[in-house]
Amino acid sequence: MKKAKKWILLAVIAAVVVGVFVYLWQQSRPKPVKYETPVVTLSTIQKSTIVTGKIEPRDEVEIKPQISGIITELYKQAGDKVRVGDAIAKIKVIPDMAQLNSAESRVRLAKYNLENSRKVFERDSVLLAQNVIANEAYEKSRLQYISDQEEYLAAEDHLSITRDGVAQKADAGFTNTIVKATIAGTVLDVPVKVGNSVILTNTFNDGTTIATVADMQDLLFVGSIDETEVGKLREGMRMDLVIGALNDQRFSATLEYIAPKGTEQNGAMMFEIKGAATIPDSVVIRAGYSANAEIVLAERVNVLTIPEYTVEMEGDKSYIQLITDTATQATERREIRTGLSDGLQIEVLDGVQEGDIIRGNQITQ
Repeated sequence: MKKAKKWILLAVIAAVVVGVFVYLWQQSRPKPVKYETPVVTLSTIQKSTIVTGKIEPRDEVEIKPQISGIITELYKQAGDKVRVGDAIAKIKVIPDMAQLNSAESRVRLAKYNLENSRKVFERDSVLLAQNVIANEAYEKSRLQYISDQEEYLAAEDHLSITRDGVAQKADAGFTNTIVKATIAGTVLDVPVKVGNSVILTNTFNDGTTIATVADMQDLLFVGSIDETEVGKLREGMRMDLVIGALNDQRFSATLEYIAPKGTEQNGAMMFEIKGAATIPDSVVIRAGYSANAEIVLAERVNVLTIPEYTVEMEGDKSYIQLITDTATQATERREIRTGLSDGLQIEVLDGVQEGDIIRGNQITQ
């Protein structure tokens, strides 16, 4: 039994020794070198740039009041659709006491003048009928009476506007106390609440914004591009928009504006660009969505292309290793003339034909 175990142990040791020698022998043998073999093909090359920006409406208007006062009612909220003339809010006028006193004083004075001119006109009418005064004197008193009537009506309207914000004889649909939409679109924001004080727009104040309305059917991509690439752009170029908030959906756009003046951002000169976006009616876009625009700077269709990493640069000349024998992978160093590159593929203008095989990178095990 012991003798059998001894022979088994010797057999195992011998097998291990033989295996080690076989492994070392295989490792010492020269391994054949293999290379990638890309083929010259016909394809399309595009050179493009990516611009980061956001989606904005072309027309965005801030609705401001024509009078100062306090918000008593709000008829619209963010997200609502409005048409031109739709009521957005109602304002209660808080009159200035000095202006109110002045307006009331003007009414009293106009009323006194009207009563006086009425008496003079009635007296001159009687005297004219008796041929006591000339017709010119009668016409003068009549015109003064008419003028005082108009002044009295104007004074009452001024008092009504100062006190209530609307003239007495104004049309029912015309009043400054109702803030109305000036464009059709979507209400983006209503930054005021019922009870807030608002100020009218004047020379010294921009006024309080009641609501922001925009046409969300006419959208723009707004972004900035570096000065090194802005010279390659021209109006009318095609843009592909990718909106991350919509699961990276892609939409088309047309470049329509390139800023004539740049602004410095982090030490680089950036130029604003705008593109008209084409969005289907079925897609809901919100103002401010971030987006990336891919702009095609140059394009070559159906041209000979090879991987750019296979090109060897030597001075101002370009070379490739053309495989002349696929069995032995024998190569010939050939000069080529290159064209447009997209960073991965490069156009070959001269030196190869479609179907030629090129030696690429070495394949490592």
